[in-house]
Amino acid sequence: MTAVIRRKPLHLAVGVTLAIGLVLSAVVSMTGTTRAATSCTGYGYQAGYGYGYGYDTGYGYGCPGSTASSTTSTTQVGPGGGNLGQDNNLDDKVEDGYCIIATDGGVFCFNDQFSGSTGNIKLNKPIVTSADSPVATGAYYLFASDGGVFTFGGAPFFGSTGNIKLNKPIVGAAVTPTGKGYWLFASDGGVFTFGDAAFFGSLGNVKLNQPIVGGAASSTGGGYYLVGADGGIFTFGDALFFGSTGNIKLNKPVVAIMVAPDGKGYWIIATDGGIFTFGSAQFFGSTGNIKLNKPVVGGVAASTGRGYVLVATDGGVFCFGEVTFFGSTGNLRLNAPVITIKP
Repeated sequence: MTAVIRRKPLHLAVGVTLAIGLVLSAVVSMTGTTRAATSCTGYGYQAGYGYGYGYDTGYGYGCPGSTASSTTSTTQVGPGGGNLGQDNNLDDKVEDGYCIIATDGGVFCFNDQFSGSTGNIKLNKPIVTSADSPVATGAYYLFASDGGVFTFGGAPFFGSTGNIKLNKPIVGAAVTPTGKGYWLFASDGGVFTFGDAAFFGSLGNVKLNQPIVGGAASSTGGGYYLVGADGGIFTFGDALFFGSTGNIKLNKPVVAIMVAPDGKGYWIIATDGGIFTFGSAQFFGSTGNIKLNKPVVGGVAASTGRGYVLVATDGGVFCFGEVTFFGSTGNLRLNAPVITIKP
């Protein structure tokens, strides 16, 4: 079993929801200033599957159903990424657009605001995650495996571990609800706090069955979650435990966790796109039974909790529930692999 470290008595549970199919059909977007984004209902849930070219022409694979058009833009496209779409509602909802982040810090935005990247900068260590800041529209962070912190669009800098010798690399990060601080999470469960981010505990001195692969703040910011490669869940502060896959044999390792907006559940994501739901987090589909070109590395939940989007290392984007497909880098030759996606 995987131990769950809490400030309250230990409490273990197991839960899993399995994918049962995905309906796919091709949709081609023609040359011009608009591109159709697709979604559909299949086997009781909305599903979308797509790869799209991020300039004025494109194509995608998706399910037939309602469509929504988005205006494309070729501004600021370069070695470090740029705007691949224009955002008409900049409020950090993945329903309105998203940005794909590569390990070199390249940022590729679809119907979302591009504020900069490190794509043309020589980094000491690769980028491992990203997070939005609530302080300004288009404000976001890129975080490197050595704890280096890169700020864009007015996101404030509160410090880093870039000049500290870490026992293990950084694998995740989260920004506080105020935007006045952030947490960095290491693969040994070490937690590093900056600004108004409070320390609620860590696993730095605990022997883990599998390394930590990611983390997330609780919905209130009064705690945080750490997730292991086996799906073990470790909760701190007011983060609530609803179960894990720590004692289940998985087809592929876990790579990320998404917390439900109500704070009463979460999704665990595996590299094959398998989705495991706990608490209030609902299942809207997965790629667990689809042969992928590249492994899934991250995801973002809809602000309503009624869907999510997954991203693979080639920038392929997979949308489920109330999330629209705006494009991807799945058919582009990238300088570095994709590592995460942000709203």
